[in-house]
Amino acid sequence: MRVISGTARGTKLQSIEGLATRPTTDRVKEALFSMINHEIIESRCLDLYAGSGALGIELLSRGAKSVVFIEKSVKSEKIIGENLKKTKLENGSRRLIKEVDKALMMLKGERYDIIVMDPPYNAGEIKKVLELIASEDLLESEGLVVIEHEINDPDLNNVGVYYEWIKTKKYGKTGITLLRRQHENSSLPG
Repeated sequence: MRVISGTARGTKLQSIEGLATRPTTDRVKEALFSMINHEIIESRCLDLYAGSGALGIELLSRGAKSVVFIEKSVKSEKIIGENLKKTKLENGSRRLIKEVDKALMMLKGERYDIIVMDPPYNAGEIKKVLELIASEDLLESEGLVVIEHEINDPDLNNVGVYYEWIKTKKYGKTGITLLRRQHENSSLPG
């Protein structure tokens, strides 16, 4: 696993051993970032279910202003720290060791331009997290949510009025879905 573009291009990243994590393949990562590359410069970002931090580090490497990494595993958070140090991208980063839902509630009042998430496949997390992002008002007007998911995840069947579905790309069993927050005058769920 490596950083594919930007200031840290080519840097190999540490990953977490075992089946509990599923690192994003370079092919999927390239596709994901080609979808949002023009939105990254100076953006404020969240990396949910951060794992090794590869997605958030890629954002920083490509010019994001800041990334908050949210990961519940202490072991993973340590790897994120080591990867940030190795890529010299510690500035602009913050790490929270918490369950995603608790971390999002803590961040109420902050707004982000891009939120990337790679939750456990088919665990019912996507719908819950999308609703929480909306209810805590964490996404800037016209901000993006990028989701890596199992291609048939039923949570993506109804994203609600807060989000506009932009596109989904398929890579074997993996999908990348891009959502955009509706304009400010769109009503919040609740």
